Amino acid sequence: MEQLAHNDIKNDQKQFPITIVCDAIRTPENIGMCFRISESFGVSKVYFHENSPTTENRIVKKTARNTVDQVEHATYSNFKELIKQLRAEKNKIIGIEITDKSIALQDFYIEKNQKIVLLLGSERNGIENINSADETIAIPMFGKNSSMNVIHSLAITLYALTNQLK
Repeated sequence: MEQLAHNDIKNDQKQFPITIVCDAIRTPENIGMCFRISESFGVSKVYFHENSPTTENRIVKKTARNTVDQVEHATYSNFKELIKQLRAEKNKIIGIEITDKSIALQDFYIEKNQKIVLLLGSERNGIENINSADETIAIPMFGKNSSMNVIHSLAITLYALTNQLK
């Protein structure tokens, strides 16, 4: 068995109708990892709040590696206006959050051509504008902890959803 180098790997590059909106994420490591995960799973676009660390932040750059240049991204100032715009563009708004109405990730299905927006919240407060979501999905946990890091949740969710879409 031989470990492969990056140049040896030829991924099936696809882009999916998935947009990510980061609601109040302020940790540079999470912003950087959001880029890496988004690039890995063919996300179309990522939105960050204007008060989030920028792509010029040293930690964001280090964590994101070169994916900042590979993922379309923008900033927003008004969350409600952005969600209104994305909904007008026929996106289904889905929060990755534990709520009393959350659907378990393995039971959540999307239509083949459905455009979706995944809402991510901060580590401390979750999605602050949770009522903006059409639905929420949660990842079932089996340990004592009830939640995980926001970027880990994003990675698991994107894996499940892109497997449905491919």
